[in-house]
Amino acid sequence: MSENNELTGPEAAARVKELVEDIDFTMLTTADADGHLVSRPMSTREMDENGDIWFFTSDDTKKVDEVEADHDVGLSYLDAKGMRFVSVAGTARVVHDRAKMEQLYTPSLDIWFEDGLDTPGIALLKVTPRETEFWEPAHGKLVMAAGMLKALVTRDTPDDTMRHGKISR
Repeated sequence: MSENNELTGPEAAARVKELVEDIDFTMLTTADADGHLVSRPMSTREMDENGDIWFFTSDDTKKVDEVEADHDVGLSYLDAKGMRFVSVAGTARVVHDRAKMEQLYTPSLDIWFEDGLDTPGIALLKVTPRETEFWEPAHGKLVMAAGMLKALVTRDTPDDTMRHGKISR
């Protein structure tokens, strides 16, 4: 991959925010009581100006127990059709902030929280990224596909097909 397809700093941070909020669903990975990795889908509510990623949850879930026992988590975002990927390694904590919940809550969450914001045990999960990486087509999916096809025919390594970004905190 050529250097001009590497993003870092504020440009990478802005792109990660766009990708995370556009892809929306992620697999949240925690460690269970036996140390086994466990993943489940979560819907992203927001990536805020500090880079923290917010989700709604309930206090009485295994993921909350796991996060409270071990704050290290992973998030994996995947848009297979768009060939866009985001990987986040970070720390998570459960937050009970009514004002933040009011800011992030939408009626689509009523399916999970029967009484809306008055649902007993409703909480937020805040993930603070430590290491974030993303990959996406550098010049659109068609150009990427053409580059890969050319590489297959010529037996060369495809060049400049994917853009990569990395953010470390």
